[in-house]
Amino acid sequence: MTETPAFLPGLELSRILYEEGVRPVLDAAYPGLAYAAARVGTGSEVLGLDTARSADHEWGPRLDLFLADADAAALAEPLRELLAERLPKHVRGWPTHFMRDSGNLLDPVSGHMTPTDGPVDHRVSVTGVETWLRRQVGNSRGELTSSEWLAVPQQRLVEATAGAVFRDGPGTLTTARAHLAWYPDEVWRYVLACQWQRISREEAFVGRCAEVGDDLGSAVVVARLVRDLMRLCLLLSRTYAPYSKWLGSVFARLPVAARLTPSLRGALAATTYADREHHLCDAYETVAALQNDSGLAEHVDPARRPFHSRPFQVLHAERFARALALTLTDPELRSRPLTGAVDQWADSTDYLTTAP
Repeated sequence: MTETPAFLPGLELSRILYEEGVRPVLDAAYPGLAYAAARVGTGSEVLGLDTARSADHEWGPRLDLFLADADAAALAEPLRELLAERLPKHVRGWPTHFMRDSGNLLDPVSGHMTPTDGPVDHRVSVTGVETWLRRQVGNSRGELTSSEWLAVPQQRLVEATAGAVFRDGPGTLTTARAHLAWYPDEVWRYVLACQWQRISREEAFVGRCAEVGDDLGSAVVVARLVRDLMRLCLLLSRTYAPYSKWLGSVFARLPVAARLTPSLRGALAATTYADREHHLCDAYETVAALQNDSGLAEHVDPARRPFHSRPFQVLHAERFARALALTLTDPELRSRPLTGAVDQWADSTDYLTTAP
């Protein structure tokens, strides 16, 4: 039985693959070729969240090569075949050969590393950089209009901007990643306003569900509000929110997480409405203070208060949405209802991870 190699973070494994395997082949066969070498896109390693468990599929010595579109069209297949013949068969003990999908519908996962004596079926992709950007964010240069920004799920922006670039001769990929690194100021304010508006629409439902005896419904609303507060903190911290598998892990990196997590956990664990309300209101006040500290809008009183004449304590989060909306000067954004970016009203994992 072959011993499993020592785990290395996937980005480190990709860097070694490039420096020790791919770059020498390209230097010898295509001297002067203009390209970028990176590990971006999908995969837990792009976020630095991979573990030994990740090695069970589509993890390992992987690399993304980006060429001008015309060069990619001409060279993608020759490069794939060249690397299949000349890449080392292992990198730090990890095979560079990957099994393909067997066609078994009961076990359709592909991407298992396995040793081979022949050419390696590697995971070095060769793509036109403009084609990749169009597929990733809907624009070949990464310079998005306000409407285009709102049409791209944050998960797709995570994939475009996280990871690592090991070389970028043309500079095109690096320039596009810089454009996409964070929302333009006005788009940021608009998306923040919409996130507060989402919270405002449901914060009273926790009490109303409990009042009519729907304890399960009350708990479900709490869970939705906790997720919305986590995403709001990421927005305030200028951090794109990944899809649900990694949301908590990325949130935990934020400076506010240590203070806020006890309130969020308390709200989720509570078995009575009174406890849910208490913990949620603590969380609201913490996040409201974060917005006030940001200086993005006029100061808004962050204290909890009654929901009109009903006996529910809430933040009235629409006050923060309104304060942010009043700072907008972009006519297109000012005229939009506070319905938000695409992933503020659609959260199917298939949709968030599918190219626009």
